[in-house]
Amino acid sequence: MANHKSSLKRIRQDKKKALHNKYYAKTMRNAVRKLRSLTNKDEAAKLYPTVQKMLDKLAKTNIIHKNKAANLKSSLALHVNKLG
Repeated sequence: MANHKSSLKRIRQDKKKALHNKYYAKTMRNAVRKLRSLTNKDEAAKLYPTVQKMLDKLAKTNIIHKNKAANLKSSLALHVNKLG
């Protein structure tokens, strides 16, 4: 167990931050899953910019890695373009 006041505070802060990051990462995963499940090109094209914006924001705040965001955006763009 931590002995210093500052380390106890750091533990509290880390728990709070982890919960915050977990929420946004899960929200992002659900949005990506929803976009991948769409079969209508118009709906997918409408949803893609919001998912792209979400990925960029999460990469900017280091919730996900910037390369992961780029890979996801690329694969989602391919998915949207393939739809008929």
